[in-house]
Amino acid sequence: MNLLTISPRPIIQGTAQYLPSSKSISNRALILNALSDKPGTLSNLSDANDTQLMKKLVVSQEEIINVEDAGTVMRFLTAYFAIKGQKKILTGTSRMKERPIGILIDSLRALGADIQYLEKEGYPPIQINPFKKQKTNHLFVRGDVSSQFISALMMIAPSLNDGLSIEITGHLGSRPYLEMTASLMRSFGAKVSFVGNKIDIVKQPLGINSYSIEGDWSAASYWFAFVALSKEGDLLLPNMILRSLQGDRVIVDMMEQLGVACEPRTNQILLRKKDHLPHFSWDFTDCPDLAQTIAVVCATKGIEASFKGLASLRIKETDRIAALQQELSKINAQLIEDGDGWKLIPSTHLPDEVNIHTYHDHRMAMAFAPLATIMHVTIEDPAVTRKSYPKFWDDLKSLGFQLLNQ
Repeated sequence: MNLLTISPRPIIQGTAQYLPSSKSISNRALILNALSDKPGTLSNLSDANDTQLMKKLVVSQEEIINVEDAGTVMRFLTAYFAIKGQKKILTGTSRMKERPIGILIDSLRALGADIQYLEKEGYPPIQINPFKKQKTNHLFVRGDVSSQFISALMMIAPSLNDGLSIEITGHLGSRPYLEMTASLMRSFGAKVSFVGNKIDIVKQPLGINSYSIEGDWSAASYWFAFVALSKEGDLLLPNMILRSLQGDRVIVDMMEQLGVACEPRTNQILLRKKDHLPHFSWDFTDCPDLAQTIAVVCATKGIEASFKGLASLRIKETDRIAALQQELSKINAQLIEDGDGWKLIPSTHLPDEVNIHTYHDHRMAMAFAPLATIMHVTIEDPAVTRKSYPKFWDDLKSLGFQLLNQ
């Protein structure tokens, strides 16, 4: 097993120069551009593995499409290939075959897609046969599982002869991601109405001249954590704008309470250390990817916290609830289920060193890395960060941290 040990460094100053562009925006832009009658130039695409996979696979002429461990790629390409009139088999890693996709498949079948499960019902791998005729232009889709199912359906809607109306049933999670999808679609010329829990999209040719991708707020969140846990912090993040399409921009509001001030600069933001509040409460329904980072910060800074909206964490790259509970225990903190939410009991005694298991999950590695402002941190399988932030460890080195590969 590969191990990476980071020596403690209490001060963080400089620029996170390799901060990636938004993976979420990049992946949507690649699909919309591929669906366009007049595709344009996409610039500043993310260098994350998920995006590089999407870029390669969306134009692939191969019958077998291997999405590896990229959930977004699996979901978006399932809808994309379902209407492209080609026979495709979509597969991935063993973990990908455990991630449910039934809600999306049921919706696509209702539209007229011919899709078969090749192994376990409701899960990849799947075989997609050529789309023949649209059967309906009205779908009911659950909103409490993955917003990516709905985004996938939204993006193919302008290519359907009868357009599409989607009514979201039950509680809608991750609404900002659907707003992002709608906004991007409008940039490509789509007519999208999103009012309440109803989305209406008409048939419309798509096209764009050029589109530049902004910086990734999910990736930026780890640097907020470094500043929050540092003794002194003064850090610039490039290609970041506060008026962002991304829901994870709320990290600014969270970290304002947890000890980080964020100041806008021209096309970048400056993070500075400040005082924090003793208690913290947040509903992560719209921003589940920030939960691990926030949990580590609260646990380390002695901040009692209550969380809601963590249900979707169980079906990510790993069961992130179980993973958090296990790894937080190593710094003497606890995450306890409390009715319909979770209570975080912070550490009263931090160790001098910690070994973090990453569970094949990029966010586990990066969420716990900021502990290196206080203690020696060993990260198991550090290469997992390639999924979303390939040069994360390079940025850490450039900011003065000493890293030792074992």
